[in-house]
Amino acid sequence: MTETPGPALPGIPRPLFILSMLYGGMTVIAGVLAFKQVAFGQLAVEAGIFAFLLLVVLSSAIAQLYGRKTADRLVLWGFLPLAVSIGLIALVLSLPASKDMPPENLAAFERVLSSTPRIMAAGPVAYGVSLLLNVWIFDALRGKNASGAYNGIWMMLRGGIASALSQALDSVIFITLAFYGSFPIADLMLGQVLAKVVLSFLVVPPLIMLAVGLAKRLD
Repeated sequence: MTETPGPALPGIPRPLFILSMLYGGMTVIAGVLAFKQVAFGQLAVEAGIFAFLLLVVLSSAIAQLYGRKTADRLVLWGFLPLAVSIGLIALVLSLPASKDMPPENLAAFERVLSSTPRIMAAGPVAYGVSLLLNVWIFDALRGKNASGAYNGIWMMLRGGIASALSQALDSVIFITLAFYGSFPIADLMLGQVLAKVVLSFLVVPPLIMLAVGLAKRLD
């Protein structure tokens, strides 16, 4: 007896699948990279900014190609790999280390991956608010008559504006929640905001153009 095949399930477009995988990876690695401070002239910024700017690029590209609702869902689903990675880090830190592991390696591992509860709570809050704001601004600036072929220059400008505003807010939220009351935060916050605004206009727009172009070639 031959079985009658059921209806085919709607598939995820290849570009959306690939961009979503990259997005999930960036949500996890951003927190690890943040432990290194990178010097930009007189400013010191945490290296997690590079992964976070890629999150902005990917969410903006998906909003451009598939609409705001899809990009918003991506941001919300991003909490899943973030939560799983935090849980796995907590589990690994709680397990006894091998006696063969050099003490200095263990100390470095625990120093990098251990963080205070305030910092662990501040990261997801800043992530959710800033990425949803980025998608909203990027989509709102598109205009009612922007359907069809995208305008490359305006798309890049929208990306820079949305990224600069959302990343400035990200710095304010994260630094306030994580460090307020522990030490003076004004200088750190100013440096982070300036660095993110500058990089948002220099790096994000061409990367959005590249991501959208590559996605169209993959489709």
